[in-house]
Amino acid sequence: MFNYSRGNSMRLMRVLQIIVTGFLSLIAMSTHSQSGGVMAKVNGIAIPQARLELMVKANVAQGQPDGPEMRKALRENLIAEEILAQEAVKKRLDLDPEVISQLEIARQAVLVRAYQADYIKHNIVSDDTLRKEYEMLKVQMGDKEYRARHILVGSESEALDIIAQLKKGANFAKLAEQKSLDDGSKENGGELNWSPPAAYVRPFSEALVKLSKGGRTDLPVQTSFGWHVIELMDIRPMAVPPFEEVKQNIQQRVLQREFATVVQDLRSKAKVE
Repeated sequence: MFNYSRGNSMRLMRVLQIIVTGFLSLIAMSTHSQSGGVMAKVNGIAIPQARLELMVKANVAQGQPDGPEMRKALRENLIAEEILAQEAVKKRLDLDPEVISQLEIARQAVLVRAYQADYIKHNIVSDDTLRKEYEMLKVQMGDKEYRARHILVGSESEALDIIAQLKKGANFAKLAEQKSLDDGSKENGGELNWSPPAAYVRPFSEALVKLSKGGRTDLPVQTSFGWHVIELMDIRPMAVPPFEEVKQNIQQRVLQREFATVVQDLRSKAKVE
């Protein structure tokens, strides 16, 4: 919800965003313990109970309740997958170069997630750090929320034409529905959710806070998304949620930032030819 990354590190940050995706589920699963034993045998090949328990924990982390029905369904899926895997080996598909590459990619992804989980387990963020982050975020967010609407187009000339039409009395909502490139707001006449200025990219937020209630930008505002015509509909005091309510989200944010630094450090030390 805060300003987008800029500068020469943009490409690296995209990679880092991909790498750190999934921290929330990893936090939920990082303390799991594997159960011993065998879940089932398929043609003499044992499927470990630990495999089922891992699938159960993954589903629970996604919000599904643990229970007999879910476990039965997962057990049947694992058995079916084992049967199909055995058939693939019979056909020697495990020797296919493309399959070998896909298996290596899957193995690497599992190792990356294991490294992330290990990092989470051994890097506990203190309450003091979390509270400092919370106070910093409150300052960044400010004390006001803005309800705005906008029309996003691909060129300055299009935006200027829309501004001219609005000055002649055209309906903002209808123009947004017809012309805006923002699929998330165009169906609502260009309306955006109540948000602090920091929720938007800088050129947008800077233009927004200069407007008075009911005011509209006289010139198009350019961002990395295109050209915006912005109208400020209303302003209200910012209601900041209490620390305990957002503590987990802040922990996730801090861990992501710290882990991204670790990845950057490892990348700088790696010998890449």
